[in-house]
Amino acid sequence: MTALRRTSFLSAAFLVLFAWALPAPADEPVHILVLKEHGVGSPTLAQPYLDRFVANAAKENAWGDATGQYYVTRAAAQEFIASQKPHYGILSLAAFLDFRLKYNLEVIGKVAVSLVGGQQYFLISKTAHDLAGCKSKRLASDHTTDQRFIEKVVARGAFHLSDFTLDTTQRPLQTIKEVVAGNADCALIDDAQMSELAKLTGADDVKQVWKSELLPPMVVTAFPSAPTAERLKFQRNFSKVCIADAKPACAEVGISSLDMASAADYAAVVAAYGS
Repeated sequence: MTALRRTSFLSAAFLVLFAWALPAPADEPVHILVLKEHGVGSPTLAQPYLDRFVANAAKENAWGDATGQYYVTRAAAQEFIASQKPHYGILSLAAFLDFRLKYNLEVIGKVAVSLVGGQQYFLISKTAHDLAGCKSKRLASDHTTDQRFIEKVVARGAFHLSDFTLDTTQRPLQTIKEVVAGNADCALIDDAQMSELAKLTGADDVKQVWKSELLPPMVVTAFPSAPTAERLKFQRNFSKVCIADAKPACAEVGISSLDMASAADYAAVVAAYGS
């Protein structure tokens, strides 16, 4: 062996031994995004419970480093996506439909029992008796900012927002109170708001005049940054995430349990929403 070849061989061997001696790279952090639009309460109040939810998910899945962030607006969620590159998201249906292609999301699960609404929508009124009676009248709602979702997925052609004079509200209960007080003829609300209607003073004569089909629940999605093996393990452990000590924390962020799901479970609403 020539001196040059001997030197090259020794150099290569040294590099192999040096690389072997280096510590293995740490697993990258697992970030989880929770985006619940139109919910009652603030992200600040929900965040500690989400931290407990994520801690339990990390324990069950052997994630060395995991964090979660709770948002109620898409703008804030998109900043988190850009900066943190999350592996997973638990998203309101409308937000999922908006983000699906933009972030190449894969459906891996669903919130099997949601405590936060958004699965069915209703028109309520004191004076109207049906949908036709609400058209051309003043409609209060905190859901009208996503026109495409309301018209294509919720209404499915039954109405367009332009059929009404819109009274855009900022808070869920404010929407109902507009009808109770007589400031709006009708209101578009979801099932969580509907459950609060009976609790309001003066709402006895407010009635449902239209309802949507039942929609799929909040979606558990994987971002492209989630490794396949990690994602499959997470799916297998869905049933363990919201049990025992973690159950109250899950409930506080609107989740009773998680279940496996696929794109087929959301195909009908994806088709209605369009590409």
